Amino acid sequence: MGLSLRWFHRTEDRFCAVPGTRDTRSLASSSLTWPSMAFAFLLVGVLFLGGCGYKTLPVPPDSIVPRAIEDLRYSLDEKGVTLTWSYPIATIKGTDLTDIASFEVYRAVVSLDSYCSTCPIPFGEPLVVPGGTVGTDSRRKGQYESALLRSGEKYFFKVRSRTSWWAASGDSNIVTFVWHMPAKAVEGLTAEVADRVVRLAWQPVTRLMDGQKLDLPVQYQVLRSVDGKVFEELGAAVAESGFADTQVQNGQQYHYKIQSVLQVGANAIGGGVSAVATATPVDLTAPEPPTGVMVIVTGNGVKIVWDNSTASDLQGYHVYRRAANQKAAERIGDVEAIYTLFEDTAIPAAGLFYYSVTAYDRMEPANESRPSVEVTVRP
Repeated sequence: MGLSLRWFHRTEDRFCAVPGTRDTRSLASSSLTWPSMAFAFLLVGVLFLGGCGYKTLPVPPDSIVPRAIEDLRYSLDEKGVTLTWSYPIATIKGTDLTDIASFEVYRAVVSLDSYCSTCPIPFGEPLVVPGGTVGTDSRRKGQYESALLRSGEKYFFKVRSRTSWWAASGDSNIVTFVWHMPAKAVEGLTAEVADRVVRLAWQPVTRLMDGQKLDLPVQYQVLRSVDGKVFEELGAAVAESGFADTQVQNGQQYHYKIQSVLQVGANAIGGGVSAVATATPVDLTAPEPPTGVMVIVTGNGVKIVWDNSTASDLQGYHVYRRAANQKAAERIGDVEAIYTLFEDTAIPAAGLFYYSVTAYDRMEPANESRPSVEVTVRP
């Protein structure tokens, strides 16, 4: 018919249109016949009712709507807040998801002076964070950081995920905290080593980062690293300005940092981080002295025997001899750990002699035990 028609219908703030047509206001000047016009209006009505709907947005099928995020978490440091959450891996119907198009992060800020626990949370327009592939080997994490925080304000965050512009999940769990100026970094960190322990000490923090005097409780979070690059929290934050790390291995080098943690009510605000202190614990514990030492005079000299040591890191034994007129014993031989016998064939002269044995471990330098009970012999 050569009919070109454009028709608009307002549904709340949306408009629906039949594309590629003119405005209906041109119909008054058209030379169309009434039968043609009736057919045209019927065609437009069918297209409108079938393609645009009325009053409500289209409802996406359950097979593409992600499940709501349930593990939204936050951490605070001197820079601001970091939000983390797990990518949804299934729809609300239970089917697997492979990709998330984007995340929407909602934020609300309320002054503590005007906070009302029963009032609706005034979330603003969301910030969009790009999504990506969900992943199969491990649960992928989403992250958002914000440094736009002010002291004395209470913050609320929630997150939604989308698989498309029209398929959004429900709200995640809501996290909330009160922001405050963080505490300064710890100074004077030292590390002392002993057998399977590193003892840390530092100066207490007394001021905030802006120089104001500290008027809130502060704790200290110990951070430890083996490679000096990736640091992990070592237990919970402590109130004391010292910490003993007993979860260490002798001979392994460890790196430590301390972060100040300001306690604002129920909120822990991570503050400055100290310089790194490095320590390598060492075994300073010697084996127990050998027992059961006996001497036997032979045709070649004197044999010294003793009981086997039970030390797990035993490397061997030292054998000592002292003449009756000597105050200090002289080491006359070394024996590997698998043996408990030594023969002294180089006795200098006839007389009374005293023999003793020590045990030593594999450390460098080795830890040597106290001497055993001396045993006397006259060759």
